[in-house]
Amino acid sequence: MAAAGSASWQPQEEGLKEICGLLEQQISPYSSADKSQIWQQLQHYSQFPDFNNYLVFILARAEGKSGEIRQAAGLLLKNNLRTAYKLMSPAHQQYIKSELLPCLGAADKHIRSTVGTIVTVVVQQGGILGWPELLQALVNCLDSSDLNHMEGAMDALSKICEDIPQVLDSDVPGLAERPIKIFLPRLFQFFQSPHTSLRKLSLDSVNQYIMLMPSALYTSMDKFLQGLFVLANDPAAEVRKLVCAAFVQLIEIHPSFLEPHLKNVIEYMLQVSKDTDDEVALEACEFWSAYCDAQLPYESLREYLPRLIPILLSNMVYADDDESLVDAEEDESLPDRDQDLKPQFHTPRFHGSDDAEDDDDDSYGIWNLRKCSAAALDVLSNVFGDEILPALMPIIEAKLSASGDEAWKDREAAVLTLGAIAEGCINGLYPHLSEIVAFLIPLLDDKFALIRSISCWTLSRFSKYIVQDSGNKKGYEQFDSVLTGLLRRILDINKRVQEAACSAFATLEEEAAEELAPRLEVILQHLMCAFGKYQRRNLRIVYDAIGTLADAVGEKLNQPVYLEILMPPLIAKWQQVSNSDKDLLRLLECFTSIAQALGTGFSQFDQPVFQRCINIIQTQQLAKVDPISAGVQYDKEFIVCSLDLLSGLTEGLQGGIESLVAQSNLRDLLLQCCMDDDSDVRQSAFALVGDLAKVCPVHLRPRLSEFLDVATNQLTTPKLNETIAVANNACWAIGELAIKVRQEISPVVMTVISCLVPILQHAEQGVNKSVVENTAITLGRLAWVCPDLVSPHMEHFMQPWCISLSMIRDDIEKEDAFRGLCAVVRANPSAALSSLVLMCKAIASWDEIRNGELHNEVCQVLHGYKQMLRNGAWDQCMSALEPPEKDKLSKYQV
Repeated sequence: MAAAGSASWQPQEEGLKEICGLLEQQISPYSSADKSQIWQQLQHYSQFPDFNNYLVFILARAEGKSGEIRQAAGLLLKNNLRTAYKLMSPAHQQYIKSELLPCLGAADKHIRSTVGTIVTVVVQQGGILGWPELLQALVNCLDSSDLNHMEGAMDALSKICEDIPQVLDSDVPGLAERPIKIFLPRLFQFFQSPHTSLRKLSLDSVNQYIMLMPSALYTSMDKFLQGLFVLANDPAAEVRKLVCAAFVQLIEIHPSFLEPHLKNVIEYMLQVSKDTDDEVALEACEFWSAYCDAQLPYESLREYLPRLIPILLSNMVYADDDESLVDAEEDESLPDRDQDLKPQFHTPRFHGSDDAEDDDDDSYGIWNLRKCSAAALDVLSNVFGDEILPALMPIIEAKLSASGDEAWKDREAAVLTLGAIAEGCINGLYPHLSEIVAFLIPLLDDKFALIRSISCWTLSRFSKYIVQDSGNKKGYEQFDSVLTGLLRRILDINKRVQEAACSAFATLEEEAAEELAPRLEVILQHLMCAFGKYQRRNLRIVYDAIGTLADAVGEKLNQPVYLEILMPPLIAKWQQVSNSDKDLLRLLECFTSIAQALGTGFSQFDQPVFQRCINIIQTQQLAKVDPISAGVQYDKEFIVCSLDLLSGLTEGLQGGIESLVAQSNLRDLLLQCCMDDDSDVRQSAFALVGDLAKVCPVHLRPRLSEFLDVATNQLTTPKLNETIAVANNACWAIGELAIKVRQEISPVVMTVISCLVPILQHAEQGVNKSVVENTAITLGRLAWVCPDLVSPHMEHFMQPWCISLSMIRDDIEKEDAFRGLCAVVRANPSAALSSLVLMCKAIASWDEIRNGELHNEVCQVLHGYKQMLRNGAWDQCMSALEPPEKDKLSKYQV
């Protein structure tokens, strides 16, 4: 290739010809050449220092070549520069930049667009400082009257704004102001351009800064809003969509800017929420949920509800081109396509009252206008409650009573509407609930599959109330009809209905819990029938329904008649699925729930299940370093699910797990998992450490100090918030180990305490509730086993500790914590004096201390303080308590 020069660089004819030939073969659909060989040849050329010069030359100057070849050269150049730009000689960098600038205004639109992409990569790699000529070139093009130049510069600028907006909002030596301040007035000017492309690109560029809000945009907000109102009724749908996106972002991030213009903005959003272009309407409908989340007065929206609600309902009717209409025809005999199998992720085991709510968003599936409008209605119903019913119910009733096959989409939308408002409007709907449910049950057998599936979902949204009402005869009959109706639909021939019914049934199971016990046989028969006939995608939902059933009914599942229906098909599947098949993950999760529910009843299946978990963890740990000899690709999900199943086994079998652990290398594998660099693996590993500590600590003892060290390390990490779930489980595991190994915990006690105290001190600042509870319990357990080490430091943590203890529900873990409280108070009574009121409140948080020994200890502590505090000090302390708290303390005769 040519010798490296600088500005005088010229390509050699032969090299140029060869590269163009390769590019031509690469992009030609008719070429018989081996594409991978061409790719290797091009990679080989990349070794030459001036190869990228050839590419930019072809892009910029190969006038005789087709646009496709020039574009292909540009795209290859862009990819090369991403990795190689900083390693290139300054002369070659300069050559490439000097060739790109004149092409900003190229006559061919595709060439301009490719140049814009490359310009962005060069700025990303070398910064604005590394290319001082660029800003001036962009300004010159924007200010010219040549459309190609304006469009080319605007295209490059919009890509910079999208990919690296911050570079334009930073100080550039030699420039009096930041680049964004130079460009903004020009972008606003283009809002009025006669050319759609310029209006679209300029608005898109400004929108990228709403989130960052540089001072240049902040100070010209009025101008921006004026511009948005000018573009509001733009003939081009893509521009209107960007106007909607701007208003949605503004209301999410800076609602105060819109407050003076709210009436106009709401009027506009009402209009575009029914835009003829679905994408514009979708963007507009995002506004209503965003408005409710913004700190703006609901009053301003209230008067528009009678107009907004009919628009949302009309948007909720299936569009004729909705892809769901095509999918809805699929019956169960059609095999799933690979793209139907969405990746699913396992949630690692978490010890405690996890206060993360299940997000219902997934039930809306692929996002479109229909689902966005339903979600907006859901949010509005939660804000305005029954107020929206007068505007809503006449439309629902009219749609539901529409007869004839052609009106099925209206009927379906009405059922979707009832489901969307089920939560927010329940007070107004509740008196009519039995009529609503009675109306929905026959729809489970409708001839239209999508009406059957939406009726499943809507019934599941009312399941809490259906279960609540099952105490009376009529309510019980209705609960039974819903349950049998959903079971019928689980065996529907339509895949879409199967999926909806199975998910709805899982929701009903969670609400009904042991109410399901009398019907277990028929439920299991239906679920296992579905298990036998479902395709892969829906099979995952059956696993979930079986696991949820086991969680709901617990040990009531442990009857031979039930196990004969449930276990043989699961075991057959267990033997059929390989250790690297993703379907095994759902089966491991399902077995986790079953093992916990059956308790010792699972012991007839425990040996092969335990051994397989060990094998999977071993194989995956090998795959992490050497996938070839492991024979599988590493995937942490297999380790996490196996650890969680071992936890489920331990919880179910209790001491029965001991012989399995004794004959395995679980201890060493588990310690390795506790040190894994992935937080999900560590989270599940520490959950298992805690579960094993409860039932067979003897098998952890040989490496106890290592387990304690790695657990303590989880609490000292500087970014605790990012791995809070790991810290939670590690903290709990330390507490479980402490009460089993007693004094052997002493080497780490002070380190652990120094990590726990800050968590309690910051409990008010939104730390996860479970983490605070586990911290308070573990602190108590350490205090119980090592009071002499802990008591000298009491005054540092007594107040937040007592506050946290008073929030914990009564159980055995709370008992342990209070044993620790009594132990340190006995060892150092004066240190607790300043927190006495809070300590009394913590004691009063018990409904009843069932353990007689602990009850007596608490009595002694209170009586000790009563004798110690003279001259009315005790009465003063009591007067700081609420009357119910004083009542609770009277149980201790003080």
